[in-house]
Amino acid sequence: MKYSRTFEAAVLNEVLKIPLGCTRTYQWIARKIGHPRAYRAVGSVLRKNPVPLLIPCHRVVKSDGDVGEYALGSRRKKELLLLEQRIQKTLRQGKRLSGALSEVFRWGRKFEVRVKK
Repeated sequence: MKYSRTFEAAVLNEVLKIPLGCTRTYQWIARKIGHPRAYRAVGSVLRKNPVPLLIPCHRVVKSDGDVGEYALGSRRKKELLLLEQRIQKTLRQGKRLSGALSEVFRWGRKFEVRVKK
């Protein structure tokens, strides 16, 4: 299926609305943007996500509950989802985020990009 920039923008904008610590399915995104049968095309758009940590495509999972693919690897996707759930739980309990934030920074260091000179 060939999709338009409008379709891509609709997918990415809908993904931006997924709250921290929550997940949605590819099919759910497809229905929300008015293309209920285009869930595979949604996956194709998310595969090309130019900024995966800013546009949280890691929050989109398969209908069977499997996390599916991710630009940084399926294991990293699971880690990110668990981390976000812990942050959300901490916020709901009214606790400070200091411990959770230090974990975010520790997790983020795994992805440092080293530029060869």
